[in-house]
Amino acid sequence: MIDFSIPAALAAERDRVRQFVIDKIVPFERDPRLTSHGPTDELRQELVELARAEKLLTVQAPEAFGGRGLTHVEQAVIYEAAGWSTLGPVAMNCAAPDEGNMYLLGKIANAEQIERHLLPAIHGHQRTVFAMTEPDGAGSDPNQLATEAVFDGENFTINGRKWLITGANGAKTWIIMARVAPNPHLPEGPTLFLTDGDRPGIIVERTMNTMDRNYVGGHGVVRFENLTLPKSALLGETGQALRYAQLRLAPARLTHCMRWLGAAERVQSIAADYAKTRTAFGKPIGEHEGVSFMLADNEIALHQCRLTIWHACWLMDQGEKARHESSIAKAFVSEELFKVTDRCVQVLGGIGISDETVVEMIFRDMRAFRLYDGPTEVHKYAIGRKILR
Repeated sequence: MIDFSIPAALAAERDRVRQFVIDKIVPFERDPRLTSHGPTDELRQELVELARAEKLLTVQAPEAFGGRGLTHVEQAVIYEAAGWSTLGPVAMNCAAPDEGNMYLLGKIANAEQIERHLLPAIHGHQRTVFAMTEPDGAGSDPNQLATEAVFDGENFTINGRKWLITGANGAKTWIIMARVAPNPHLPEGPTLFLTDGDRPGIIVERTMNTMDRNYVGGHGVVRFENLTLPKSALLGETGQALRYAQLRLAPARLTHCMRWLGAAERVQSIAADYAKTRTAFGKPIGEHEGVSFMLADNEIALHQCRLTIWHACWLMDQGEKARHESSIAKAFVSEELFKVTDRCVQVLGGIGISDETVVEMIFRDMRAFRLYDGPTEVHKYAIGRKILR
């Protein structure tokens, strides 16, 4: 039997999270520390302490690491509530890239790496980055990875250049993907490394100017210049980075969808309230079909997106990898939620393109969401390949 009911305890926690975000986090959306490159570390830490005080910090973490060990479906419910503000997931320490990085470290890090890198991230004391994307190499196709790690039997020397590295400025823990060159000691191929962010050889050249501003520290251009790491810096086994990345990406696609569903609900609420009070041609604009139909289309899309997310999450909770379904969810939800936000801008008219409401900011962030963790076209390509096999 298919059961769509939300247990009473989970519903109560969802409502508590939403109210926390409305009461404590939304006021920070006008804080000057929310910059064009995202929230500053200072703002992040202040928000984290608010969540900590409410016992809402990193609730998704396994119970063994101090979290609540939420299932994927439970995450969907809670993250949607947190997403009412783009700062909500930042406060609750369930925003990208940290949420996905913590998930990956919890799966493959050894005991020493967990103590040094995972636990401080779970406790909200430091940020993490996942450095894979390259200007002339790895991106949607990670097989084009150009950053190279040369192993001499004791140490790895890494050279290469990355960009769009979210949160690079100030991150304490770095997960770096590099291709281990042929050597007589270890298997070659794409490999993950784990290291401190202040290691000599990690050079953050600049922060890119992008249309979104919901990630702490923005997106950096990074150069690895003779970065020397010991063998103990290996995260997992050499040559297995692409497999590990898939382990991280399938659930991470869905958590993006969960958070942005909450943001889309927010803009729909703002547009609906405006449509009730703004008048034109003798009546509230919401009574004109041109506006009411847009709001109706939004409501339909929000419902479809929620069910799509829940289904993929349910499959993962049954022990399935759900790569196909998570690709469907990412492609569908990112496109539909952008349409929802675009229609809300239209309903709001002139103020929709201003910062009089948060809709304009969410619109720009939502456009970037269509590219996070693989653009729609890459997911459709994967979906099509499965259909034709």
